[in-house]
Amino acid sequence: MAPTELKGFILTRHWRDAPAGTEIEYWLATDAGPMRVVLTSQTSVAFVATRHRAAVEAQLAAMPGVEIRELELKNFQQEPVVGVYAKHFRQIGRLARALRAQDIPLLEADVRPHDRHLMERFITAGVQVEGGHTDRSALVDCRLRPAPDYRPALRMVSLDIETSQYEALYSIALDATQDRTVFMLGEPPAVPGEAAASADFSLVYCPTRKSMIEKLNDWFERNDPDVIVGWSVIQFDLRVLQKTADDCGAQLLLGRDRHTIDWRTHPGKQGYLFASVPGRVIVDGIEALRAAMWSFPSFSLESVSQALLGEGKAIGDEYDKMAEIERRYQEDKPALALYNIRDCELVLRIFEKAKLLQFVMERAQTTGLQIDHFGGSIAAFSHHYLPRMHRLGYVAPSVGEIASKAFPGGYVMDSKPGFYDSVVVLDYKSLYPSIIRTFLVDPVGLVEGANAADPSMLVQGPQGTTFSRTRHCLPEIVTTLWRARDEAKRARNEPLSQALKLLMNSFAGVLGASECRFFNPRLVSAVTLRGHEMMKLTREFVERRGYETIYGDTDSIFIWLGRTHANEEAHAVAAGLVKDINDWWTRTLRETHKLENFLEIEFDTHYSKFFMPTIRGSDVGSKKRYAGLSKDAAGKEEMIYRGLEMARSDWTPLARQFQEGLLSRIFRGEPYEEFVREYVRSTLSGGKDELLVYRKRLRHRLDAYLVNVPPQVRAARIADEHNDRLHRPRQYQNGGWIRYVMTRSGPEPMEVLHSRIDYDHYLSRQLQPIADAILQPMGKSFAALTTSQQHLF
Repeated sequence: MAPTELKGFILTRHWRDAPAGTEIEYWLATDAGPMRVVLTSQTSVAFVATRHRAAVEAQLAAMPGVEIRELELKNFQQEPVVGVYAKHFRQIGRLARALRAQDIPLLEADVRPHDRHLMERFITAGVQVEGGHTDRSALVDCRLRPAPDYRPALRMVSLDIETSQYEALYSIALDATQDRTVFMLGEPPAVPGEAAASADFSLVYCPTRKSMIEKLNDWFERNDPDVIVGWSVIQFDLRVLQKTADDCGAQLLLGRDRHTIDWRTHPGKQGYLFASVPGRVIVDGIEALRAAMWSFPSFSLESVSQALLGEGKAIGDEYDKMAEIERRYQEDKPALALYNIRDCELVLRIFEKAKLLQFVMERAQTTGLQIDHFGGSIAAFSHHYLPRMHRLGYVAPSVGEIASKAFPGGYVMDSKPGFYDSVVVLDYKSLYPSIIRTFLVDPVGLVEGANAADPSMLVQGPQGTTFSRTRHCLPEIVTTLWRARDEAKRARNEPLSQALKLLMNSFAGVLGASECRFFNPRLVSAVTLRGHEMMKLTREFVERRGYETIYGDTDSIFIWLGRTHANEEAHAVAAGLVKDINDWWTRTLRETHKLENFLEIEFDTHYSKFFMPTIRGSDVGSKKRYAGLSKDAAGKEEMIYRGLEMARSDWTPLARQFQEGLLSRIFRGEPYEEFVREYVRSTLSGGKDELLVYRKRLRHRLDAYLVNVPPQVRAARIADEHNDRLHRPRQYQNGGWIRYVMTRSGPEPMEVLHSRIDYDHYLSRQLQPIADAILQPMGKSFAALTTSQQHLF
């Protein structure tokens, strides 16, 4: 007997065409365990302009089960449309292709059944299940309703493998709360070593790789996790496991009910794979961190572990690591197992530290996307927008209906370079969402505005656009998300707050993406150009108060208070400006536009000392590059760098440490001339050789560099020639990261250094440009301070 009502969280979703019609399958995580929900005989729908009805009917003779129905809907050209209802979703696709040959668009034909079922019911991830009947292991033909507050405890396993340098599988580690196991290829040692005796996991020896895959399948069926996590888990671990299974004639059955993995390739990213398994979600740690806007110089497990946990797992460089793995596999398999499961443990701890599982769950609940689907801003926008648009009587346009062309981006003011005391930064809270909400910017609103008869019901936008005051969708969506974020912040639910912020902030970008069905340059310009106007008006307001604006970028304005202010005084001035600007917007919008104000400027930072450099080699102020010594309300100091060399990974640690040391001394009024001289002396004498390493990314295959060959490519070619001589796999042919230094013979990789270091290169290309940008506004120069020293070496 099926339960009459329960709550679940959608893990995976699929559709298939069955004889009776399209079936939709959802796997849910519930308090009672996993549940499979099947909805049978689902009808698929698309739309076409009524004037094309005859052309559609001509196609239907060969498509039994497809019918046309009259609807009270229209397209963006104000034409009435009819609904095309199909027994099978694939029929919609066939009809769309046939009509495309006649230049007739079948609207919304690409919306998949399992997505449409959810979006039309305003369901994202949490669901309430009502009714239905059980059929074997599934709950069939129940009703689904939104349950936005439901969050189950998901069971997670961390998976990692170890291989030879040629990707021959050696071991599989699985770390879950209830079971920690390593499957190892080979026979157990006659005498267990120290690592085996102290292990807190099960080490299972397997005579063949086929038996490893079979035991892995059994482990998943027995432990039944909801979430598989790892580090590059799809692109490496699961890919190698699938290849191993294929090679030895086994099936890799990691899905619920022992389903196989569904593999897909990325259409625009060569070699990039997607993997889905019914009933379980696969969350890659690297992708999850990026989606949550974490940033690291390197996303290797070692680098992220050191940054977040203060510890790592490295054996050595890539080849030392491979050699040590090989040694452990041949001589000390328990030690290899310990290393293998250590990686799993680090991944779990990173997920816990960064709250990644909570974030991806909140992101799913916020966006309507499956937990393990990253990116997807356009799909998330459509999930929220389409059902609301339908209720206003419209169907969505097709992708490409409006030709792609450029539109204005965010407003960036010309900067005024130099050193300053007491600079305060104010910024607009969620600028683009607040513009959408205040000025009623909306795809349907734009269409309605162009066809409205009563001017009093319109909001005037930039470039002659007009928006309906009463018929729109996006402002209400933003308002709902905004209020939810305020509540999440009050509840200190940072993962939810971050997910809501990212979704709201993606909306303007989606409207400016030519791949989006709602793309319209006039629409996105109504947001960005309004932002330009706001920043210019804010600058005028500030300057009427007697202060000077020295820079502004999209939503932030940098204000020089004109003289040195004590920290409390600067914070008070900033608070006064914030209140007055917000009050001014409220009055102006009410009196001039009859609009409610949702624009809100906030105090961000007080810099007691601030530096805005020039563009290198000119007197023009730079943009998006500055440094400052900030002070919070309690007087706590922090050095801030934006866009400068020390904040960029393509400069050496030598340059970054030099810039930080020089600026911090100048900001704090400390002597700096001897610091510069000593830094040069130490560099020339070899005292800073460990800081000379460049780390750069190879963005293309090595053989793609034909005319312009940058230093990192030259170093990579030397490294792989060295690998060839040692009969090791080439490491850099398909891209990646390379570490190298500049020598008298040019760039040489860290794997094979033969020549003397070119210290002149580091002085002239790394230290001097940084020093002169900072010193010249003070009438000093790097050469004047260091020339006599350089001659000594």
